[in-house]
Amino acid sequence: MAAVFATGIFTASAQKFAYVNTEYILSKIPDYKAAQDQINQISIEWQKEIEGKYSEIDQLYKAYKADEVLLTDEMKQKRQSEIEQKEQAVKDLQKQHFGVNGDLFKKRQDLVKPIQDKVFTAVQDLAQKENLAIIFDESSENVTILYGSPKYDKSDEILKNLGYSTGNSESQKKSYKH
Repeated sequence: MAAVFATGIFTASAQKFAYVNTEYILSKIPDYKAAQDQINQISIEWQKEIEGKYSEIDQLYKAYKADEVLLTDEMKQKRQSEIEQKEQAVKDLQKQHFGVNGDLFKKRQDLVKPIQDKVFTAVQDLAQKENLAIIFDESSENVTILYGSPKYDKSDEILKNLGYSTGNSESQKKSYKH
């Protein structure tokens, strides 16, 4: 009888975990594939544009090298400056399109993020509906927690054990989550 009672307590207190594969989920959403295709096409066009500009610069440099012996110092300086300005312009364009917060990043945010947000909301809804403590994403090399019930967050306890104050601000905690 005591064994049955103890087993009942253990099962009642066990947390439920689940995992999903977001790559698989996203691959089955037609809007996501269309967004990825659009981003890839834009990326290819911008790359061709940049390669074309580098090709022009290469032609200018070859022409300069061929004419160099015939040019005055002033003419050499002018042509070198022109080539350097064009190189800088292409580097700036490349950064504008492909940089950290560049056009491609913004386009991805516009097209893909809303779809990812819908998936994340569906994960949260499932977790709450099925009373799951944590849902992991198995699609990446590193295990990612997509949903974690706040009651299992032990961050404040660790801080207290280390002798630091917690501040107990939920908004501060949320700003550190992915």
